Amino acid sequence: MADAASGDDTVIIKKYANRRLYNTRSSSYITLDHLAKMTREGVNYKVLDAKSGADITHTILTQIIMEEESNGEQMLPVNFLRELISMYGNSMQSLVPHYLEASMENFRANQTKLHKAFENSLGNNPLAKLAEQNMAMFKAAASAFMPGAEKPEPAAAEKESSADLTALKEQMAAMQKRLDELAK
Repeated sequence: MADAASGDDTVIIKKYANRRLYNTRSSSYITLDHLAKMTREGVNYKVLDAKSGADITHTILTQIIMEEESNGEQMLPVNFLRELISMYGNSMQSLVPHYLEASMENFRANQTKLHKAFENSLGNNPLAKLAEQNMAMFKAAASAFMPGAEKPEPAAAEKESSADLTALKEQMAAMQKRLDELAK
């Protein structure tokens, strides 16, 4: 079973009875935090019960969500959770996973469209560099919500962005100085 899944790019994680998780690719024990990080990075993995070989990925992902909700700022509203729980056992239960998956795909697609529209609207705007940096911060925040949506940019781009930021700060300081002189 592990061989079939490892034929593609899926990392096999084995969960042992003592609750330890073992990454078969790196040959090391990992934690739920490691799995959460792998999820954010878009790494495809499957968690298997070491004894039975059963796929328990869904259970582990749910456990990660529970950990995230209890440790950080909560993302899932209480009313949403209540509605979700009320759907269990309902005749619509089989439709909910497809609906939620389609909603998330639409959310990602709309985010990408918004990003492209925002980039295109910047054009020759003198504040374009500042807006690009704001967009980078938006991407970072969005990647926390949607793992795998954006790939990290290379370090060279960060250095160039830092140089651009410095130049922009200098230009803004010069403009502020001119405004102060005009005000006198």
